[in-house]
Amino acid sequence: MNTLNPHLHCYRPLRSNFTDSPVLFINTQASPADLYSCAQQRLRAASDLLETLSCLNFQQADGKDSGHIVNALYLLVQDSCDLLETAQLEVL
Repeated sequence: MNTLNPHLHCYRPLRSNFTDSPVLFINTQASPADLYSCAQQRLRAASDLLETLSCLNFQQADGKDSGHIVNALYLLVQDSCDLLETAQLEVL
């Protein structure tokens, strides 16, 4: 992180960043309620996607579809975990 900018200390990079230089961050100064709400939104999206997938037939799916689905679910769940961890740190 850039030590010249004092505002960067309140931002925590998401672990789902795939680059050497993080681009997406969590505002650690956000209220725990806002962090929980954001995490809940992502977990709900992942749950809804899994529910939809449980009803589908994959025999006609393209081979790369599985990778796309897994990547989307990984991003949603990992971001949720990071948000919940940050919210927990704010509460303690």
